[in-house]
Amino acid sequence: MLTAREPKNVFRFFEEISRIPRGSGNEKGVSDYLIAFAQSRGLWFHRDDALNVVVKKPGTKGMESAPPVILQGHMDMVCEKNAGVAHDFEKDPLRLIVDGDFLRADGTTLGADNGAALALALAALDGDDLAHPPLEALFTSGEETGLLGAAKVDGALFEGRLLINLDSGEEGFFCACCAGGARVDLSYAPEYRDLPPGHVVKTLTVDGLKGGHSGMDIAKERANANRLMGRALGILRAKQGVHLVAINGGSKENAIPRDARADVALPAAKDRALADEVERIGETFRREYAASDAGLRFRLEEGRAESASRAFAPATSAGVVAALLLLPNGVQAMSATLKGLPETSLNIGVVTTTENGVVISSCLRSSVGSRKAMLLDQANAVAEVTGARVSVSGLYPEWEYNADSALRKKAMDVFAKTFGKEAQVHGTHGGLECGILGEKIPGADIVSFGPDIHEMHSPNEKMSIPSFGRTWTFLTKLLAALGGP
Repeated sequence: MLTAREPKNVFRFFEEISRIPRGSGNEKGVSDYLIAFAQSRGLWFHRDDALNVVVKKPGTKGMESAPPVILQGHMDMVCEKNAGVAHDFEKDPLRLIVDGDFLRADGTTLGADNGAALALALAALDGDDLAHPPLEALFTSGEETGLLGAAKVDGALFEGRLLINLDSGEEGFFCACCAGGARVDLSYAPEYRDLPPGHVVKTLTVDGLKGGHSGMDIAKERANANRLMGRALGILRAKQGVHLVAINGGSKENAIPRDARADVALPAAKDRALADEVERIGETFRREYAASDAGLRFRLEEGRAESASRAFAPATSAGVVAALLLLPNGVQAMSATLKGLPETSLNIGVVTTTENGVVISSCLRSSVGSRKAMLLDQANAVAEVTGARVSVSGLYPEWEYNADSALRKKAMDVFAKTFGKEAQVHGTHGGLECGILGEKIPGADIVSFGPDIHEMHSPNEKMSIPSFGRTWTFLTKLLAALGGP
């Protein structure tokens, strides 16, 4: 279907890998395909225990001694489908559809993130008439589930220090930095106290928020349900003397929470006063977030009034509420170099109450290592003053902006000469493999780009066919320029 499209080789490889199921955790088939590709062409290859694959090809005539270039992308894809679509991502090939100038799949994710990178790199490795320096192609596993494959890459395998990451999804933009990050958990022990007779439990709810991705949407100043619940509880503890029984909010630490619930105990006689205070707090929240979260609601759940015999001890309640107020939620610094890019942020993503106590889980990010360390220090300080135990997991490095990147300058020059217009430089507040690979390959000069891909990670994902072709044209010209004098 796609082989009639130009450039034929690029589309052929995209169509071939689309026949191979390659959801995160199921990369063995596509990894085998890459090994077979290298073997059939007599190319050097290596596969590690994480199924990462490296394929090397010598430079073409006259470019054999040029500095090697690393081409990099990830094998795995996000597997999502529309309701009612019969598709087994473990064994079924993707059903590709050409829809005008776009390529999409039939009711499922397309996997152009990051199948586009695989196809571009394979075409470069396969081409006999393509001028290029020595190539070292790196295909990683598990990117979509935490950059898992990149974390296992052996940097000693690479001679190259010029790294082209092909995992950006907007043509005409060069990504020059990404955030590093971590998950931080503050845990509070389950210490309770008995309540006098006559106390009832009421449930407070914050919902109707937009939420969003803590990397992509954090600068939109949307309300965070866990922060709002912390504010509300602080007011209600001071004014109404409520006791915290349970609190739960959010679903993932890297998602801005859209809703939160808290069970509070108080004397039944204060029922009316509580309702009035909740209404006042709700009005305040709605006024503050009228522009960003017009659907915001803060309310008492109707019909909920159970007798209560115990609640969290005052010190525990005070600690949890104080942490929700003190943690540095939201954007903490904007990039001084790339306009409009969040540099440093923290998202209070999940609050959970279990028999083991209360856990507040946050996602912190920064594209500046020292400021990422500062956020960790702040979280530790909050834990110390509020009586929490701290655990840090999923720590991954940032890719810091390099103002003197020779590779990016070369890419900008080639783009302008090829298309007669200037490319733009931007960064992402999300995580890319570039941060990890930059640590593993000391001195690496990195740039990231790719074709136009829309609505990634959803069944509406689609890739611009003309943009895919232009990205190939640009890549071939950049490789030729990197192999020259």
